[in-house]
Amino acid sequence: MRSEHAGIMPNLAALYDEDFFEWTQWNAELLRAGQTGQADIAHIAEEIEDMGKRDLKELNSRLQVLLMHLLKWQLQPEMRSRSWERTIIDQRLQLETLLEQSPSLRPRSQAYLESNYEKAVHLAAFETRIPASQFPSKCPFSMAQILDRDFMP
Repeated sequence: MRSEHAGIMPNLAALYDEDFFEWTQWNAELLRAGQTGQADIAHIAEEIEDMGKRDLKELNSRLQVLLMHLLKWQLQPEMRSRSWERTIIDQRLQLETLLEQSPSLRPRSQAYLESNYEKAVHLAAFETRIPASQFPSKCPFSMAQILDRDFMP
């Protein structure tokens, strides 16, 4: 096994809390060698699950930022800037990449649209000083429009 340790196998469950990087190296090597019985399966499963949660969190976060900027773009045409446009473009490109890598997130983007829209309204109201009651009560954009590179409200 790991040549720099002269074959001394650490307690992987303890190593998980003590030195996460080293834990990843040991477990990756064990899995590649087919030695799943020695790998820290419980923590590996937890980390894999957390990776999925991170992708979902990223999806929601990017949708909130994108929706906030689309709303600002729509409601404050006199304030439009290259910075807002760049943020819209960047968020769309990042979402496109995320959805290409994890297509199963696409239905979740629709499922969480209203929740993300409510948060985007909260952020946009704070930034623009426009009362939240002045924003549409439901998301005025379809998911196709939100992700469309060429759509601007």
